[in-house]
Amino acid sequence: MREALGLRILSLFDGMSCTQIALKNLDIKVDKYYSSEIDKYAMIVTQKNFPDTVQLGDIKDIKGSDFPDIDLIVGGSPCQGFSFAGKQLAFDDPRSALFFEFVRILKEVKPKYFLLENVRMKQEFQDVISEQISSIYPECSNGGLFGIEPILINSAKLSAQNRNRLYWTNIPNIEQPKDIGLVLRDVLEDNFVADRDKSYCITANYYKGGNPKSYFKKSRRQLVFNIPKIETYDTPKQVGTAQIEQEEELTWRKLTPLECERLQTVSDNYTEGVSNTQRYKMLGNGMTVKVIEHILKNMEKH
Repeated sequence: MREALGLRILSLFDGMSCTQIALKNLDIKVDKYYSSEIDKYAMIVTQKNFPDTVQLGDIKDIKGSDFPDIDLIVGGSPCQGFSFAGKQLAFDDPRSALFFEFVRILKEVKPKYFLLENVRMKQEFQDVISEQISSIYPECSNGGLFGIEPILINSAKLSAQNRNRLYWTNIPNIEQPKDIGLVLRDVLEDNFVADRDKSYCITANYYKGGNPKSYFKKSRRQLVFNIPKIETYDTPKQVGTAQIEQEEELTWRKLTPLECERLQTVSDNYTEGVSNTQRYKMLGNGMTVKVIEHILKNMEKH
């Protein structure tokens, strides 16, 4: 790597460029940052925050031979086909099959370092990914079935969100992060109270819905609620009446885009400039920045 000039990064499925946020937070100098992304709203947010980003468009149109001196390839390939919450079509799902485009480019470039993020999945799917990646870096060995196997990290260690993700990388010495103790109420904008200590995993569909019945019965998305002030009463009847009135006065709401930014450990208002629907989508599709920092900080400097 060329520390004096900064790193040259190729980010595949870059989204809103969480990797650039992590590199900036780590004070790692970047010489060139190439982004492969097709979502126009995510690209708008990226260019607003990192105007020097070189947008490449669709991953299918990228030739590794055009990028001979990349130091790090990073990507979070579409996960819908692998997720336990979906139909688990795996590589038969055209979105998740884009993983093989990631593999193709990784093989063509073979940078010193790479990082791939994806959801928890069946072991058989996980093994396919491990085998494909390990074949590109046969010099890597961890004593397991494959030379490179993923590490499971829950974002809850570094954020207020339960978000289990698998990370494949050849960056050395990656360990579990220490739990810093953040809870959901720490990220709220107002005097509302969270209905749990850690939020459920924010997804790209969080913008949907809006009533408590839908949230509890179907999507199990988190709500926050306002608890009215509790008065002091003299008789059990007064207390009972007050409790009923208090329940009727409860105000429920879903999380705001800013609160979702905080769950993903993205700086406040980073995603401003597009609709709330698009903000929720890109945050749900994004990576938890503090987890990416935790991994990238172990890259050797030369």
